[in-house]
Amino acid sequence: MKRSVILDRCVRAEFHTLVLISLFLLFAGHNQPGGGFVGGLVAGAALGLRFLAGGIDEVQQAARFHPFAIIGAGLLLGAATALVPLAIGDQLLRSAKATVDLPVVGSVHLSSSLVFDAGVYLVVVGLVLLMLRALGEPDDGGSDREVVG
Repeated sequence: MKRSVILDRCVRAEFHTLVLISLFLLFAGHNQPGGGFVGGLVAGAALGLRFLAGGIDEVQQAARFHPFAIIGAGLLLGAATALVPLAIGDQLLRSAKATVDLPVVGSVHLSSSLVFDAGVYLVVVGLVLLMLRALGEPDDGGSDREVVG
């Protein structure tokens, strides 16, 4: 595949901005539109642009973890967020909220549902990586179909 230098430079320049936007959507999702799913889709779109510009090698360079590890971490976060309230005798998926004063940032509102959204974010990013990997891996010729002719 012949790579376009212009597309490659543009995608590399926009990739980090899109990842930052996806993280903003993840953190702002509780009080505004966004959240883990939308943030994960934006991060997945950024990875998709890297795939279009440079193929699977470019995606593997951007995301070094295996997609199943990312999906597993996301599912673990979501399950832990759901089950911790049960362990302390509360309802399933009950969220806890706290406000913390940080020296530079100031007052920060934290919620346990942010951890759940982070799990959803990781699952969406892992699924997009899995899809891109399936699209980009070379065919090993192990198909069940036989070529006639």
